[in-house]
Amino acid sequence: MKIALSTNWNSKRHTDGSAIVDEALDLGFDALELGYNLTENQAREIKQRVVNGAIQVDSVHCYCPVPIGAPHGYPELYLLASLDEDERVMARINIERCLEFAAEEGARVMVLHAGRIFLKRVFRRIDTGTLAEVLGAEGGNDGDRYLSLLERALKLRQARVRKYFDSFCLSLETMLPQFEELGVTLALENLPSIEAFPNTAEMLLLKERFDTPALAYWHDIGHAQVREFFGWEKQQDVAAALLPCTAGVHIHDAQPLLDDHLPPGTGLVDFRQLRVYADDRIVKVFEPRSDLQPDEIRQALVFIRSVWA
Repeated sequence: MKIALSTNWNSKRHTDGSAIVDEALDLGFDALELGYNLTENQAREIKQRVVNGAIQVDSVHCYCPVPIGAPHGYPELYLLASLDEDERVMARINIERCLEFAAEEGARVMVLHAGRIFLKRVFRRIDTGTLAEVLGAEGGNDGDRYLSLLERALKLRQARVRKYFDSFCLSLETMLPQFEELGVTLALENLPSIEAFPNTAEMLLLKERFDTPALAYWHDIGHAQVREFFGWEKQQDVAAALLPCTAGVHIHDAQPLLDDHLPPGTGLVDFRQLRVYADDRIVKVFEPRSDLQPDEIRQALVFIRSVWA
């Protein structure tokens, strides 16, 4: 079973792209996801190893390499699902740059954080942070105060989502033909926040509107588990609903409430129930925290290969 390693784990520890490749191979990985922390020089050196056949690149995480002028890598440097036209223009410019890079590297998929529906009001804040505060105080996602606050957050989100959805679709209409031409899939990642766009229902609507393999869903297992901790949706339900349009998966574990990117097998994710992602058509990427030790990742890789065999 082919599994890739995200370079976000070790790209900050190495200035040399070849060292990033060597470490991934030594741990038993077959490919890489080029992460948003990768520099131009590191990317150039990794490409040489790809050309020489040492390793493959299965996916690229926007924005990669780090855009010129940006102080550091960040997946939400620009949001394509934004109400600000200038931000959408900058997002398109940098996505197109990342797309060309992904095609040159032979990647099948480009992963994108599409956007956020901001829920702040002038005199109050309702967002993932406030939900976490109440949830922590009540000790569960079924408390009256938490459920009341969640209902208000969802109503506010629903009232605002249409403008974000329409703006995003306008950008997709322009961009998806480029993805089709280059044979790269744009995959929208689920995120561990109530503000994140698209949610499951919105992803299904996007696929109804854009019936093309150039647009897909990317399932982040740890993020989905965090969403389950909050009581927003069950991971199994999301996985089943979006499996037909799932291009890839980020593999990591999670503990309540927001502690994710842990080694698989050390958190509360039931990976045996997610064996559907072992399918060869789905890109599989380990996305561990950068502070995890090589032995922890090596053991976790053995664990995943055993439960998904």
